[in-house]
Amino acid sequence: YYDSGSYQLVFQTAEFLCITQPDLTLKPVLAESWAPNEDGSVWTFKLRKGVKFHNGEDFKADDVVATFDRLADPNGASNALSVFKGLLSKGGTRKVDDHTVAFHLDAPNGSFPYSVSIDNYNAVILPASYKGDYEKTFEGTGPFRLETYTPKVGATFIRNTDYWGEKALPDRLEFKFYGDVQPRILALQAGEVDILDAVPLDVSQVVLNSPDITVLRVASTAHRQLHMRCDTGPFTDKRVRQALALCIDRSKLVDGLCRGMAATGNDSPFAPAFPATDKTVPQRVQDIAKAKQLLEAAGLASGFDITLTTLRYSDIPGYAQLFQNFAKEIGARISLNIEDQDKYYGKAVFGQSDWLDSPLGITDYAHRSVPNVFLKSPLVSDGPWNAAHFKSPAYDGMVTSYLKALDVGAQRAAASDIQKLLLDETPVIFSYFPDLLVPVRKNVSGLPPIAAGLLLDRVSLS
Repeated sequence: YYDSGSYQLVFQTAEFLCITQPDLTLKPVLAESWAPNEDGSVWTFKLRKGVKFHNGEDFKADDVVATFDRLADPNGASNALSVFKGLLSKGGTRKVDDHTVAFHLDAPNGSFPYSVSIDNYNAVILPASYKGDYEKTFEGTGPFRLETYTPKVGATFIRNTDYWGEKALPDRLEFKFYGDVQPRILALQAGEVDILDAVPLDVSQVVLNSPDITVLRVASTAHRQLHMRCDTGPFTDKRVRQALALCIDRSKLVDGLCRGMAATGNDSPFAPAFPATDKTVPQRVQDIAKAKQLLEAAGLASGFDITLTTLRYSDIPGYAQLFQNFAKEIGARISLNIEDQDKYYGKAVFGQSDWLDSPLGITDYAHRSVPNVFLKSPLVSDGPWNAAHFKSPAYDGMVTSYLKALDVGAQRAAASDIQKLLLDETPVIFSYFPDLLVPVRKNVSGLPPIAAGLLLDRVSLS
């Protein structure tokens, strides 16, 4: 679970080895450089010298080792385990000298640095002395220090005058927490706040029409996965899955539901924003006649009845209703079951989650700068988030090849195979990738357009 508000606080005070840039390449922060061995099974990071934590301790390799041993601990409670399982084990992060660390991976991985970047929001570097009380001190190496923090109310931070890099432009930041999106928008319109955390698509129109507000659009890889259970009911036949994918008018979703603020999806996690995406793979488009033929060939000429279960969040209920209407055109009669988030996700394990157990569902996936998590957790045969119950040794092998690839050319070749296989099998429909929308007052400048989070050290008000 990604608690966006809390992480925006962390991003001001603590730092990563590297961060993503708008083009999804990586920029050094606490690491100055990194390089793999020949097969990508060991990555060596050179660390920045002359960096201090807010408590005065020097930043060294011991802090990096302690941070990743904690995050990769199978007995720990970190969400980072979803990233590190099968990639980095406790003990795999090893000190070479005070300013060099080697990550010995469980399997070769060509894009490992993203797993220790802001893209893995848990991977902030904390001192080796950290004991699990982050909210008391917000200890880190970042450009701001904690001044005050009241849970569920707000926090203030002041410029870190001992910061190793360029000093922050604002001398003070104030965060306010709101229980709902509507009061946040009213506060921005009234000038009580200058910047909002990203707002959902369904409320963006309110701020887009405000004369004193600019909405920053950031191309994102976030998406809604529409899964079809491949192990039970009508979706055991891939022709039925293909038919549902073919009934969708994606232009109506992008231009209507998303008001043009999205990229079209092609039924794989490879968003247009990813450098490795093979853009020569033909785009799937609506074809009602073909969809009806496929249902007839599958013995469902008179259609079928099924329930789609999803969550009440942002544009998802609107997507579900449009999908219901598209499906009606080919004889698929879909009932909607729209739940609150706690009910939908349940325990987030098979057998105890409407998300993972429903025959048909739509799930929100947040932005990532590389598709690794999207390719693995919801789609490999033993994936912990495999709501489609999709099992394909061929797919699993392709993902292994993709993850090993050390350069974009090799990654794109592997991506092409994956994209084509998923278009054929269609366990999950990826219809669109919505932009990230960050509303700011017109006098705000200097906010970097990255989807991973708000970095406020270069922001100024005119």
